[in-house]
Amino acid sequence: MSKVVVTGATGFVGSNLVKYLLKKGFKIAVIVREDSNFSNLDEVINDIEIFNYNNNIENLILFFKIYKPGVVFHLASNFIAEHEPNQIENLIQSNITFGLHILEAMKESGVQRLINTGTSWQHYNNEDYNPVCLYAATKQAFESLIEYYVKAEDFQVITLKLFDTYGETDTRPKLINLLHKFADEQTELKMSLGEQQLNLVHIEDVCEAFYIAYQNLTANYNDVGHRVFAIADTESHSLKQVIELFESISGKEIRVNWGGRPYRKREVMNLWQTGELLPGWSGKINLEEGLKRFIIQ
Repeated sequence: MSKVVVTGATGFVGSNLVKYLLKKGFKIAVIVREDSNFSNLDEVINDIEIFNYNNNIENLILFFKIYKPGVVFHLASNFIAEHEPNQIENLIQSNITFGLHILEAMKESGVQRLINTGTSWQHYNNEDYNPVCLYAATKQAFESLIEYYVKAEDFQVITLKLFDTYGETDTRPKLINLLHKFADEQTELKMSLGEQQLNLVHIEDVCEAFYIAYQNLTANYNDVGHRVFAIADTESHSLKQVIELFESISGKEIRVNWGGRPYRKREVMNLWQTGELLPGWSGKINLEEGLKRFIIQ
């Protein structure tokens, strides 16, 4: 039974990945903070090992030396679309310092394989690097730190850059999860013109991508260094098209005042299109099928 570590396991993507890997027969340890909300992991809490991280790198190193995972899945992050000055410290702690502690603990315990999680928001206007926001800049900064461990410590790393993720069990306050609520309440939503682009990947396809990355990392990419791949659906949609598709499938109307509010600063109008897709992976659940699952649940 393969032993792995998952960070960010209490979040939407991380918790679904833990459940997916358990079904594949993995032995899993999750690294969490003491005040973490485990509601997303309730059904599997007795099937995983839990390590409470309290910013103490020595304790983390000891845990890695004892547990000795084959691969680390690093999904933990603090997402803030538009930050306030008082949020900078948490962004740095969550997206850089914690990740650096993970890298150092891996080095000290002889663990060299990492699957990291990036974001398409590192590529504003489809550029090689142009961060949409400070969150995206911290993700890029962490990739630069990874390069040191790849060059100096022979780490083997795959970074998967995610676009928009969704699924029936998602409780995050994201628009696609609230469409039923908005339709039923029939309150007017003031929104932008709705031309910003979304690439929505169903959580089942996202989990499969992490698993295929694991297979590639452990079987085919012994000399991989650091490879970066996009996890994207073949088709993108504007926000307006997503809502129109939901209305068509559900038979419900959502009252939207298109243009009732301005686009936010650095709105993503053009998605990253030049990223290499993960070899051996393609999305199986298109947006129409994914929205139907929301409607019939």
